[in-house]
Amino acid sequence: TMLEQLLIYQPEDPISFLIEHLQRDNDNVPKIVILGPPASGKTTIAMWLCKHLNSNLLTRDNLIERKSSSVAEEARKHYQKFKSVPGPLLIKLIQQRLTDEDCVKKGWILDGIPETREQVLVIQTLGIAPRHVIVLSAPDTVLIERNLGKRIDPQTREIYHTTFDWPPELEVQNRLIEPEGISELETAQKLLVYHRNIIRILPSYPKILKTINADQPCVDVFYQALTFVQSGHRSNAPFTPRVLLLGPMGSGKRLQAGLLAQKYGLVNVCCGQLLKEAVADKSKIGELIWSFLEKKVTVPDSVIMKILAERLDRQDCVQKGWVLHGVPRDLDQAQKLDSLGYIPNRVFFLNVPFDSIMERLTLRRVDPVTGERYHLMYKPPPTMEIQARLLQHPKDSEERVKFKVDLYYRNSAELGHFYRWATTINGDQDPYTVFEYIESGIINPLPKKGL
Repeated sequence: TMLEQLLIYQPEDPISFLIEHLQRDNDNVPKIVILGPPASGKTTIAMWLCKHLNSNLLTRDNLIERKSSSVAEEARKHYQKFKSVPGPLLIKLIQQRLTDEDCVKKGWILDGIPETREQVLVIQTLGIAPRHVIVLSAPDTVLIERNLGKRIDPQTREIYHTTFDWPPELEVQNRLIEPEGISELETAQKLLVYHRNIIRILPSYPKILKTINADQPCVDVFYQALTFVQSGHRSNAPFTPRVLLLGPMGSGKRLQAGLLAQKYGLVNVCCGQLLKEAVADKSKIGELIWSFLEKKVTVPDSVIMKILAERLDRQDCVQKGWVLHGVPRDLDQAQKLDSLGYIPNRVFFLNVPFDSIMERLTLRRVDPVTGERYHLMYKPPPTMEIQARLLQHPKDSEERVKFKVDLYYRNSAELGHFYRWATTINGDQDPYTVFEYIESGIINPLPKKGL
């Protein structure tokens, strides 16, 4: 975003410009354009979005009604005389309004503007860039019928409709009048102008555009629009995934890490495997690790972090990114990782019920003859002979599994608070469904509360 702003405004002092940009802290405020033909309901949707998002609605009418602007006064005079506002004058009004503090802090929603391709080009030249553009569409016959039913209260200027929004008060009903310019011929002429212009406007917003069918209940249109404007756009900035998978033993972290590494070319970093490899290398640190493992004592965090730092600093991890699992196991390890600069940009908690974990792990068996792994429920041995010689690994005993799971959940609350922007996923489902959820969390933008 900062690079985009530099390219648009090309300031003489880029450092001061960027500091001011960061101080405004308005990268996530709404910047929305809503377009649509007459009677498509765009003003209603714009008003609802404005209220829901606590933003500012900009329409031609409220722009020319500004009291403290000489440009607005000129626009009012022109409108009173010709019932229209010249494009350049309208753009000046928008430019002035967007510099107001409320628009800077809360964002803006443009209703029915830009009206032409020429206005689009001027707006873009001035650096006014919407993040979302919504176009409402409906058949012309529906729009003409809607327009014919419009009525206006001359006292309050409230707009009603003979079919969709008729006032219950008899007094209000009696004073309603038909507004100007809603006859079938006049509406058809406006639609012709709109269709001629909109096909030249749309190519200017290819990646931020959503078309919504307006021939449905207004509430449905609103929620589709709201869902769209609340979605972020994937950044064009270089992105190296640094993924952290957390969850109790048996939650499938190892499998998901393997799938991510295979599909996206990430380096699969398993803490337990790193310790085993260090021992196998018979290095000094490997011998130190073995001394702890031999005594069945937990390896100190300082040793774990040293091994982990050495792996994460290698060129393949720096260049391709990594998926880490098996650490951190508690808040201290998470804080140490953070202080060393190994900060994940995606964190996923895989939640699996205790009963499912017990079923997954305590029923695992291994054939001591062939080394083949089995599961008494999901992958039973083919013959009774094989079943008779199967052994259970000590770490899969019910007591051991229960101890490990209890230990994880004692620390998980603190980890959840430390990685409060993390995504929690139900790990008690098909592994490829779990992978799809993780994948969507990687390719989509970070939530606003994230890093």
